[in-house]
Amino acid sequence: MNRGGLPEVTIYTDGACNPNPGRGGWAALIFTPKGKLEISGREAESTNNRMEMTAAIRALKSLKQPSAVIIFTDSQYLQKGIEEWLSKWISKGWRTTSGKVANRDLWEDLLEACKPHQVTWRWLKGHAGDLNNSRVDALARKARYRV
Repeated sequence: MNRGGLPEVTIYTDGACNPNPGRGGWAALIFTPKGKLEISGREAESTNNRMEMTAAIRALKSLKQPSAVIIFTDSQYLQKGIEEWLSKWISKGWRTTSGKVANRDLWEDLLEACKPHQVTWRWLKGHAGDLNNSRVDALARKARYRV
């Protein structure tokens, strides 16, 4: 337990799409005080960014109680989007300097999924030897072809 008394949860997420856009897969590895859980899924048509976001959303929604969560992602789009860009997009009516915010539906879903938790985001370099990142990468790639 942390200072807030919330259970501590660590999540690793990844998304895969090849070609991009194309058949997509997402995966999350969730470490809770009760153990480890792997979740994954697919979409027939998606993008890498949508799959990265879906992994985080589904992982957060899978938690049964409010938690202190650290999410590791190799997606700078996801990490910078939630920590740096999102508040600006919202204040500008979901607009960027070049037009409408892409994936607004998932950004809104991600905000909602974060609400019950204290979420800390950590970017890590993909394909750099982190075993948990490698595991979710493999799960996401495999999920693209699961029937």
